[in-house]
Amino acid sequence: MKPALERARWLLLGLAALALAYLVLVHWWFTAPMLAMGDEIQRLRDEQLALRMEIAQRPLLERELARVREFEAGNAGFLPEGNRQLATAALVQRLESVVEAASPQPGRCQITARTPNEGRIDEPFVRATVQVRLRCGMTELGAVLHALESDSPQLFIDNLDLLSRTAYLGTGREGGMMDVSFDLYGYLATPSGVPGA
Repeated sequence: MKPALERARWLLLGLAALALAYLVLVHWWFTAPMLAMGDEIQRLRDEQLALRMEIAQRPLLERELARVREFEAGNAGFLPEGNRQLATAALVQRLESVVEAASPQPGRCQITARTPNEGRIDEPFVRATVQVRLRCGMTELGAVLHALESDSPQLFIDNLDLLSRTAYLGTGREGGMMDVSFDLYGYLATPSGVPGA
């Protein structure tokens, strides 16, 4: 009985020594780095697969981008001029023609001031702005505002301020004339931050 017990004890000690030798000599120096490399290889394979799937979408994305560029090239919502100064001059010309067409009577609607505004606003596209002051009758003013905002390229009116001259003078001599000020602006197709915009 004693030799069997002694043999089992030596066998157990041998197995423990073998396990300890494996942990110290083999596992930390060979097995653990190999397992880490296997995980890294799997991660790289997954990344490669994701990149291959993205590359496979490239022709579709290029077609879609070409379609969007074609649409934007024909988009009449942007001012066609190449820079802010030219666009501001075109805004003034358009304003003058709209005001002139608003009334058959020249004195019923007049531009009293038009000032380019170079104010910088953080927006995706370059904005061309003109500060406008008019002296108009109510009917003519409605026609001017409608013509400016409903035509192409797309223009916007902001900071609209109306002052009735009849209320100011206390008489009806002016026939419903109003002093009007507003900002008239539109956007260039050039994104902000592009040199020369």
